[in-house]
Amino acid sequence: MKKLLITIMVCVIGSTINAQQNNQIPSKGLVNGKLTDQAQLALPYVTIQVKNILGKLILSTISDEKGEFLLEGLPEENVILEFSLIGYKTLSRNVELSPSAYKLDIGNISLMQDTTVLKEVSITAEKSMISLKLDKKVFEVGKDILSQSGSVNDILNSVPSVAINPEGAVRLRGNSNVMVLINGRRSGLTQSNLLDQIPAGLIDKIEVISNPSSRYDAGGSAGIINIILKKNKIGGLNGQLKVVGGLPNDNRINPSLNYKSDKINLFSTLGIRLSDYKGFYSSNQSVLDNEQQRFLTQTQDEDRHDDGKLIYLGADYLINAHNTMTAAYFKNATKDHDKTWFDYQYSSSTLDSNLIRNGESREKRDYNQLEFNYTRTFENAQKKYTLDMQYDFWNSDKTWALTTEKHFPHPETLPGIRTSSIGSSKDFLLQSDLEQPLTEKSMLELGLKLENRKVTSDFYAEQQQGDQWVIYYNINNKLQYNELISSAYAQFSNKGKRFSYMLGLRSELTKISIEDRLGDYQNKKNYIRIFPTLNLSYQLNEETTTQFSYSKRINRPSLWMLYPFNELTDLNSQFIGNPALNPSYADVLELGLLKHWGDLTFNPSVYYQNNSDIIQMYTYRNNDIFYTIPVNIDGEIRQGLELSLLYNPWKWLQLNAELNGYEFQQKGFYLGQDFDFNGNATTGRFSTQAKISTMMNLQLRYNYTGATTNAQSHTWSVHYLDFGLSRNALKEKMTITLDGSNVLNTRKTKTLTTGDNYIYNQLSNPNASRYRLTMVYRFNLKDSQSIRQAKSGNRN
Repeated sequence: MKKLLITIMVCVIGSTINAQQNNQIPSKGLVNGKLTDQAQLALPYVTIQVKNILGKLILSTISDEKGEFLLEGLPEENVILEFSLIGYKTLSRNVELSPSAYKLDIGNISLMQDTTVLKEVSITAEKSMISLKLDKKVFEVGKDILSQSGSVNDILNSVPSVAINPEGAVRLRGNSNVMVLINGRRSGLTQSNLLDQIPAGLIDKIEVISNPSSRYDAGGSAGIINIILKKNKIGGLNGQLKVVGGLPNDNRINPSLNYKSDKINLFSTLGIRLSDYKGFYSSNQSVLDNEQQRFLTQTQDEDRHDDGKLIYLGADYLINAHNTMTAAYFKNATKDHDKTWFDYQYSSSTLDSNLIRNGESREKRDYNQLEFNYTRTFENAQKKYTLDMQYDFWNSDKTWALTTEKHFPHPETLPGIRTSSIGSSKDFLLQSDLEQPLTEKSMLELGLKLENRKVTSDFYAEQQQGDQWVIYYNINNKLQYNELISSAYAQFSNKGKRFSYMLGLRSELTKISIEDRLGDYQNKKNYIRIFPTLNLSYQLNEETTTQFSYSKRINRPSLWMLYPFNELTDLNSQFIGNPALNPSYADVLELGLLKHWGDLTFNPSVYYQNNSDIIQMYTYRNNDIFYTIPVNIDGEIRQGLELSLLYNPWKWLQLNAELNGYEFQQKGFYLGQDFDFNGNATTGRFSTQAKISTMMNLQLRYNYTGATTNAQSHTWSVHYLDFGLSRNALKEKMTITLDGSNVLNTRKTKTLTTGDNYIYNQLSNPNASRYRLTMVYRFNLKDSQSIRQAKSGNRN
């Protein structure tokens, strides 16, 4: 299959390039010259468009790294040359060619800086701007204060429609079935809720793709969140140093260094992180056994300590004006040391017994990623071919040591328990994409992709018996998970003056095998699915755009849902995976509007999702232990309304508000549990950012998650508040920021679960209030400029 895909890809590339060459119209006209700035320094990569006297585009190209250009095959008539570059005024030049004078050297052309554009850029850089494209919303990170001190999670929590729960799981419009990409590709950091390991300073923008086109993977029924890393646009040597100190302990240091010349762009980022997290949990349960009521009151204190080291090195090499290569290496190594204390009080009418359990965990994780990108552009600036390869490999080693003592009615030391979990993964990706313009307004996109993942998880538990350790309840097994996904897509788009559309079709062939060492779990799944997409956009006027989209999506279960081996930390509650899980499918419809009224931006959307075989958490009780396991139920219909507002009443004040409400109808039955249920949910966020002075900014953010109910449980609403205060110094070379998250310590999740003969109340507060002081020092950069961290190629 791999050889076949590569062969097809080579054939597509060859035939397209040949067609491009064969379709050129012979003509003798030739113009050459050189582009410079006002200081007579060369201007590379200036866009050059050649038009006839009626304004029709004849050809488009860019100047080379020396600012020089050569235009060949021009018609022997009057033509208009337009030279444009961001930050400079567009310049037009009339040129007359004839059979007797078909060669022309127009010498040096000097472009003037556009001070108006530069002034506008410096203003908008302070905002988290929203732009609406045909198949996605783009949120510029800008100077959002609350997004700069921490990690990617802090940034995502500031993006409309997106929320991160305290455990690190990403939700889009309240739906956790979302695929998270980095520069358009899957990463082990996004698959394992490890986004908190990536510094916020690496991020340039966030793309929210609630109804993706066929160029994207079909995974994630709620949509895709694409994290775009920064690019360096400044020549020479530049960089920054970020230092963070926090309470509880949250110390980070992140130096970044970049160098850019005419031919090469070197980028590097280092990171060291020492963080502590305080958590508190409690539960109360009432159980009826043999007509006797029994109660358990439980409290848990948690102290988590994480150390992390990160390195990201890479280079772009400009072979010539049309060919670029990028190679990069990313490594993230972490060491976690967690301690937890449990207090169990069992009672009927009076206290029966009291147990204390102490747990200590140590975990090492080592994540590595190698990436390569080749980008080929053409004389027609709209045409582009890219080839991407990526290899991820990671491993983890985690141990738990548990001691339990009975304090009442009489002291007793119970046998110790220890567990070991060793995991590893290897993931190879090969992807090829071609953007081929058919006319000035229409585009054909083709792509092939192959991804192969191999994951292993070796888990065992032991109990102490005297001086020996023996296997505990036969928990000693190894899971092997292999996944091969090969896909191809074709997409046609046409952009008119007001109406634009995009039609796409994607095919994905999936092969999955799951087996364990003992032979208890053996499962092979092979299936091929077709995923059509449709995106429509109509611009009513300059201030108003409306969009409609449809896509078919798949939601593959994540790895942690498949692992059948369970942690034994808590005597009373455990989560276990389900290797028999099947993917779910969704048909998604969405209608949206983007409206600008001067200083007000209004972006409402209505959406509808019809999901089959959805994955739902099922809780049951066995031998006095509550087990939670993911299962497939028949389906769910979800329909909702989303509102987003951005208002700038004055230059010094920005207001953001968002509200998402949806209702759902679920159907299904599993092991005696009826999952038929109709419910609704609401989420909201309000943020304000004020410019106190020319050098100081203040931001406040209020977060709200409404109460939700399903067939088994009810979760109460959650409110919490964040704030940030920043000040620039040293002529904008330094920024000092003070921020606080969950400052009132109200981000607590309270859940009531009911079942046959039991009631189970839980309170979860995994992250207490956190305060951080951040210092960022830049050299050869200003606050509004960005640092190169990765090349996005064609992936954005």
